[in-house]
Amino acid sequence: MEIKNKWTFSARFVDLDLPRPRYRATAVYRFSPRLQAGIEYNPNAREVNLIGNYIFATETANRPMISFGTSSDRIGTPPGPLAYFFTFAKSLPETKFSGYVSLNYSEFDDGFNLPFGITYGFTPEVSTMFMYDGRRNHLLLTYAKDDWSVSAMWVWFKHPGISVSFGF
Repeated sequence: MEIKNKWTFSARFVDLDLPRPRYRATAVYRFSPRLQAGIEYNPNAREVNLIGNYIFATETANRPMISFGTSSDRIGTPPGPLAYFFTFAKSLPETKFSGYVSLNYSEFDDGFNLPFGITYGFTPEVSTMFMYDGRRNHLLLTYAKDDWSVSAMWVWFKHPGISVSFGF
């Protein structure tokens, strides 16, 4: 399988008076179609973390995509704690819906939680995602093209935000 974009960069701003989630930037390198790793930088928290994801199994008609990864803990946690997750994701055949569920270990909670989400694709470029991060809900509206995307965020159904991503 050909790798379209080796590098992906993203930046996020959330109108939230907490140091970790207000600003976030990532740089991720895709080593193979299944393995990516990079750096996450949260400037207000003066925090740098390694992030990564490995896809154990790609999605098929009968099987979900299964991956393992790590990143900073969910929005609202203080600087320092990380999260480690197994994620199962599947598109629903003949619909515009897809969903995911994760088994997530939170260092901040010192325990497991079950984040999940569902996406509805209005068009190939425009989608909306409802997500539950294990504690709170968020809503995203995304416009995506081959090499870039922009998402309007509504964090905790209270705080607006924006996320921009591009790859090359």
